[in-house]
Amino acid sequence: MRFLPRTLAFSVLIFLSLPLFAASLDFTSEKAHFKLDVVAADLEHPWSLAFLPDGAMLVTERAGRLRVIRNEELLSKPVTGLPASAVSGQGGLFDVVLHPNFKKNQMLFLSYAHRSREGMTTRIARATFNKDRLESVTVIFEALPRSGTSRHFGGRMAFDASGYLYIAVGDRGDKDRAQNTGDDAGGVHRITVNGAPAPSNPGLDDPNINDTFFTWGNRNIQGMTVHPQTGDIWTHEHGPRGGDEVNILRAGTNYGWPEITYGIGYSGLPITLDTAKEGMAQPLHYWDPSIAPSGIAFYTGHEFPEWQGNLFIGALKMRKLVRLQIKSGQVTVEEDLLTKLAERIRDVRTGPDGALWLLTDSPQGKIYRVAPAQ
Repeated sequence: MRFLPRTLAFSVLIFLSLPLFAASLDFTSEKAHFKLDVVAADLEHPWSLAFLPDGAMLVTERAGRLRVIRNEELLSKPVTGLPASAVSGQGGLFDVVLHPNFKKNQMLFLSYAHRSREGMTTRIARATFNKDRLESVTVIFEALPRSGTSRHFGGRMAFDASGYLYIAVGDRGDKDRAQNTGDDAGGVHRITVNGAPAPSNPGLDDPNINDTFFTWGNRNIQGMTVHPQTGDIWTHEHGPRGGDEVNILRAGTNYGWPEITYGIGYSGLPITLDTAKEGMAQPLHYWDPSIAPSGIAFYTGHEFPEWQGNLFIGALKMRKLVRLQIKSGQVTVEEDLLTKLAERIRDVRTGPDGALWLLTDSPQGKIYRVAPAQ
């Protein structure tokens, strides 16, 4: 019997032990042939990605760290000066969003879970980014009342064209809170960068609606993006067993949870028999069974002209990337991508380089750049 040299045999064993996708990062879809480049790895449950004007990137780790990627290299030292986040259950450090005028003011915003004697909640802090540290950290929003649960924090954020910040807060695992407009859970809040309710919020003249509310009846939004033409805020949210939704946010709209849903309870029993009620919005699109969506972005880059205007959504449970083609307010094409990658996609972004960027949710999470294959 002929044996391989020890070093060669060792290399072969490593190659055979690698996941399937590591041997070939090329993929083909209905409209594009693309590849995945690993830009960073060994991130602890990365949650959100932001692109800095100088070409660097910021990435949050749910464990409470903010990391810098510069020249496609993950810097070993995390950014200092972050507010303390409560890493428990689904809680931790969530989104990072830059101020629209970040190049001038270096201002950014973080969402995170926070714990006090009264329980846990979703908080938003504003800070100034100075090279490798945060300065002038100020809490500008926290959802009240707090509770003892460690799930459904929401945490996604986005700025509109007027410079107002939208904040998703989940129902905190207590579904009835989403229909209580005197309770901050289960909705989207719109504020100024100083934390004040945005002008024309629907509750400003109504004592029964908290001043910062923009929408309510939302179960747990973990994807939020801005439509590149209309400027509307688009979201998706987790249903229970079925009923994950894509919605366009309209001021003062009740999105129905838990009074209407296309899902059922985790027990297998109905939550409600209703999928529609007067005064409650229908989703633009929904999934049954659930895909557990997280991260959402319209593709606006130049690398894939065939994907222009398409909506991309990550899936945690189903471990894939979903492409939606939308025309006249209707989903006309739905395509599942990266199913063989078999990774939980946590965030999706269109980068300033024209590529699509993905974060994977695991203790050794990765950042992928999606680019055309040669």
